[in-house]
Amino acid sequence: MTLKELQREVTEWSRKNFPDGKPYQPLLGVAEEVGELCHAHLKQEQGIRGYDVLNKARREKMDAIGDIVIYLADYCHRQAMDLQNCVDWTWEKVKTRDWTKGGKNDDI
Repeated sequence: MTLKELQREVTEWSRKNFPDGKPYQPLLGVAEEVGELCHAHLKQEQGIRGYDVLNKARREKMDAIGDIVIYLADYCHRQAMDLQNCVDWTWEKVKTRDWTKGGKNDDI
């Protein structure tokens, strides 16, 4: 599935499930899920709460990453932006950077 296809499906699902949702609400979901991703990583690193088992940490991380992308697709739709274009546009700039030479090559 491409990001464009995902955004299209998420848009349909979101319209059905959250017809009165505020345009910023998916962004709050992104923030929450980043916290969950950090939590899973930290607990794995600490080796506590069962996160020392690689599969538990991996599942939790995968779930958070998937949720982040889904929330971003919804946020982009609600902001009249195309997620694929955002990623492509930014990657074109980022990939020209050479941090091994002490800096970036643009102002993004």
